[in-house]
Amino acid sequence: MAEVSQISEFGKILIFLITGIIMVCVAFSINKLLAPHNPNPEKLTSYECGEETTGNAWLPFNSRFYVIALVFLLFDVEMVFIFPWATVFGSHEINNYEPRWGWLALTEMFIFLGILILGLVYVWVKGDLDWIKPKPIVPTTDTFIPKSLYEKLNAEQSVYKVRAFALTPVPSVPLETVLTKGTAGTNETPGTSGTGGTSGTPGTQPIRKPMFKPTFKKPGNEQ
Repeated sequence: MAEVSQISEFGKILIFLITGIIMVCVAFSINKLLAPHNPNPEKLTSYECGEETTGNAWLPFNSRFYVIALVFLLFDVEMVFIFPWATVFGSHEINNYEPRWGWLALTEMFIFLGILILGLVYVWVKGDLDWIKPKPIVPTTDTFIPKSLYEKLNAEQSVYKVRAFALTPVPSVPLETVLTKGTAGTNETPGTSGTGGTSGTPGTQPIRKPMFKPTFKKPGNEQ
C-alpha cells in the first residue's frame, strides 16, 4: 500500500505566501482594468482626510524620533528570540535526555538579557531617551589649538551685530545712497558741509578715481 504524502509545515507556509501574492496581483489587475484612468490635479494631490494640502511635503523632522525608533526596533527584534528559546527550554524530551540542558539554556538567556539591559542602561545614562534636554552637551576633543585662540576669535567676531529676524521685509537701500554716505565724510572740506569736496554744487559728489591702475608688462620679444 502506497504511503500518503503530507505537506510539511514549511510547505504550508510556502503555499500561504504564494496564494497571498497571487491574490494581490489579481486585485491590482482587476483594478487596472475596471477603474477609469482620468488623472487631474485634485486626484494627484496627497489625501489629508479631505483637507486641502498646504505647503511643501518636505518638512524638517526631529532626529530624536529616529533614535527612539532604533532603540525600540533593536529591543523588539532581540526579544523575538525569547520565543524559540522558551520552546526549546520547555522541551521535556531534551530535559530528560540531558538534565543539565535546562541550566545551560537558563544561563544563556540570563547572559542574553544582561546584554540587553546593559545596552538600555547605556542609552539611558547617555541621555538619548530624554526628549527635553536642559542644556546641550558639547563633546570634548583632543586638539593642539589653544583655547585662547578660540576666545580671541569670538571676541573679534562679537563686534558684528546680527540683524534680528522679522517677518516684515526690510526696505532696500539704493547703492547710490550707500556710496554717498560713505564718501561724504572723506570728501568734505572745512566750510563746505554737504558739498562734494571742491565742487560748488550742493548735494553732488565728485567722481572718485580708481585707486589702482593696472599696468601690463610687454613680453621680451615685443619691443
